[in-house]
Amino acid sequence: MTEKTETKEAEGPENDSLFEAPPMGEQERMVEAILFASAEPISVRELAARMPHGSDPAEALVHLRKRYDGRGVNLVKVDDAWAMRTAGDLGFLMQKETVETRKLSRAAIETLAICAYHQPVTRAEIEEIRGVSVSRGTVDQLIEMEWIRFGRRRMTPGRPVTYVVTQHFLDHFGLENARDLPGLKELRAAGLLDNRPPPGADALPDDDEDEDESPEGQNELFED
Repeated sequence: MTEKTETKEAEGPENDSLFEAPPMGEQERMVEAILFASAEPISVRELAARMPHGSDPAEALVHLRKRYDGRGVNLVKVDDAWAMRTAGDLGFLMQKETVETRKLSRAAIETLAICAYHQPVTRAEIEEIRGVSVSRGTVDQLIEMEWIRFGRRRMTPGRPVTYVVTQHFLDHFGLENARDLPGLKELRAAGLLDNRPPPGADALPDDDEDEDESPEGQNELFED
């Protein structure tokens, strides 16, 4: 009886080890493999769901980020998710592989900028800021490109839908969150802002805005 008892006690730690999380070095390798194989950013919760029970992907990310610091590929945070991305200063090496599939109109660029800087924002607020109406096509294009999405409805009469930028938008421009967007000085220095007349002032619209600025389109979008 004594020998059997000692055998069971000796086997106990081995059985317990089956439920222990892998060493942190192995967890780093797992996180690295998952992120490397994924085309989209992955959240800590998604990483935890794929890794063995008891793993700590958040801590593994901290160590992994330090290990990739200064390398040609970096571990970056995109909103509440993580991804492996080419170092920003080496982006020029990828220029030959970049394909421009469509060109945004001035109306779409302004609408996108308003969503980014004023989110969550309703269509009426976008029109108030721009001083002109926004067509359904402009908003639909930005949603189709996955650069903006629907936010929560406002708790105001009519409960209008709001728009916010997406994780895809942040990832495309290398931003961790919307707070990292450039300020007015940076935008003007880059030539992305001009001195437009205030809303209501007489001015000739651009040719590519003719369809977007029609007053008839003010109530077209997502009527309940």
